[in-house]
Amino acid sequence: MKTKPTQLAVKLLRENGIQPNFILCRGKKALDEERKRKIEVYANIKRDNVISMPDVIGPETANTIYVIPRDLEKERMAEKIMDHLKLENKKEPNWTEWDRNVKKIVNPSKKIKIAMIVKYVSIGDYQLTDSYLSVNESLKHAGAKNDCRVEISFINAKDLEENGVESLREFDGILVPGGFGSSGVEGKIASIKFAREKDIPFLGLCLGLQLSVVEYARNVCNLAKAHSTEIEEFIEHPVVDILFDQINLENKGGTMRLGSYPARLREGSRVASLYGNLEVSERHRHRYEVNPKYHSILRDNGLVFSGMSPDNQLVEFIELPENKFFVATQAHPEFKSSLLKPAPLFDGFVKACLD
Repeated sequence: MKTKPTQLAVKLLRENGIQPNFILCRGKKALDEERKRKIEVYANIKRDNVISMPDVIGPETANTIYVIPRDLEKERMAEKIMDHLKLENKKEPNWTEWDRNVKKIVNPSKKIKIAMIVKYVSIGDYQLTDSYLSVNESLKHAGAKNDCRVEISFINAKDLEENGVESLREFDGILVPGGFGSSGVEGKIASIKFAREKDIPFLGLCLGLQLSVVEYARNVCNLAKAHSTEIEEFIEHPVVDILFDQINLENKGGTMRLGSYPARLREGSRVASLYGNLEVSERHRHRYEVNPKYHSILRDNGLVFSGMSPDNQLVEFIELPENKFFVATQAHPEFKSSLLKPAPLFDGFVKACLD
């Protein structure tokens, strides 16, 4: 950051009644002591409280945001804030596990290629991959745990509708994330069928679970006209239908099944083994569910409901035990994933892709 803009920014804050005690300076390179001294003089901020935050994404960097906490630690930022607030800092942080995982992100020993089948890809030259940011980062978390780089290719589901799915053979795993609307749905269903039949590791999230059920109903249960009523309102076999408490809603703001909900897992299932527990809680955001009227036919034809809501009405997890890895969830486990504790489903998915 140049000293003049910094000075002006601090001046503006003070004019609005805000007295800054620290200033974080973004830039292509780390600040040297001379520039910190200038900022101290011109902005009237103590030199020790001028915190350098150099870019970490780029060809000449570690190319991962997970080095930022260590960069801030070098600047003693936490210690300085504790001192400013007159808080006692009696505990030394242990960075061992964090450093080990970051090292595996920066310099992994293995690599896998994941096809993410998506609706939002780009507008002109602008890439929309941040639409799936939580999923992307969860794959990185699991990759770090398993010492591998996860290369994600964002595949436009509409392209699969037009050109077929044979191009998916080159990938180690297929993932269908959440989403809304009808665009690209048949391409997603085709990719799920391809993953199931070719035994390519598959993970489905939210809409990914619902379309997995549609695909299974059509191609295994012989319900050729199966679909979700979100996509086709009047369909012969609505294997995915709107939640009962959503039917008569008109003002929909904030009325989804939203937030953290518990699920009971089937003992002996792959999902239960991944979580290491028979009761879990994950976050949700949806209006549609696997239609209870079709639970029996789906189960009778081999689809395992490996997690249900406590009242046994809502399907939370499904799996196919005969496949290397075929798991889907109505939830969004990516929202709880972290570098030190990857989401269990992502960890299992990445392990299966490595195998």
